[in-house]
Amino acid sequence: MTEFTQIKLDTADGIATLTLSRPEKMNAFTGVMMQEMIDAIDITDADDSVRAVILTGEGERAFCAGADLTPDEGAGNVFARHDPVDDLSDTRVRDGGGRLVLRLFNSQKPLIGACNGVAVGVGATMQLPFDMRLCSDNARFGFVFARRGITPEACSSWFLPRLVGMQTALEWCMTGRIFDAGEARERGLVRSVHPQGELMDAAVSLAREIADNTSAVSVAMTRAMLWRLSATDHPMMAHRIDSRSIYRLGKSEDSKEGVRSFLEKRPPAYPDTVSENMPDFYPWWDEPGYE
Repeated sequence: MTEFTQIKLDTADGIATLTLSRPEKMNAFTGVMMQEMIDAIDITDADDSVRAVILTGEGERAFCAGADLTPDEGAGNVFARHDPVDDLSDTRVRDGGGRLVLRLFNSQKPLIGACNGVAVGVGATMQLPFDMRLCSDNARFGFVFARRGITPEACSSWFLPRLVGMQTALEWCMTGRIFDAGEARERGLVRSVHPQGELMDAAVSLAREIADNTSAVSVAMTRAMLWRLSATDHPMMAHRIDSRSIYRLGKSEDSKEGVRSFLEKRPPAYPDTVSENMPDFYPWWDEPGYE
């Protein structure tokens, strides 16, 4: 088992819980945390017993209070490198939040955010590739980059307008103001707001709905299709993948079990796994590199 120092990863009954664990620093983001979160998603993707991943923060104050601007020894400089780089395609220029978000984007398991308090800067942007976001009633959000003299990061210029619309994305990022859970719910950033003590139960209930009733292969394909095909420039691109997917999965053991369990009025027991039974044309895209 991988040893983590700034996160925790626990798995039980098909649900993995990834907890940002620097409560004394309000779970502020560091280079170490970035790499540990990436490693954790590698683990959950490789574990066929994991059907959903819940991401939350330790304590009741913060999910993640943004980048650690005064990092401890070994945490790394989050905003910038001290060594000069002339070529901007040099990988040392890469934004750490973006590296994390791109890994979350490619997760094969559904990601459910349980935002338990303050979430600003990268603490907000890292949540954008989550498939569902819940928050506590004391949660506060802020895309504060313009107030720090920088710009939005973690691929948020791609994700945020898709989730909340361009007008809201522009307002939140240009003002850099902090807003509350009610506004996050009203504008579509989160699906629901819960009392602090009920947040994790609500997230687990949502994860159980997926784990107990769906095909892991179907969910992995659905996640990739919705995130990727909604950004293509013509619905024909979706039609091509839809058609191939229905054809391949329609002949799968999971498809047979789905029909049988429905007709027999019993819970399904899907045999296929993400590690062994994804359709032969997956992935259908070429993953771009950093240039």
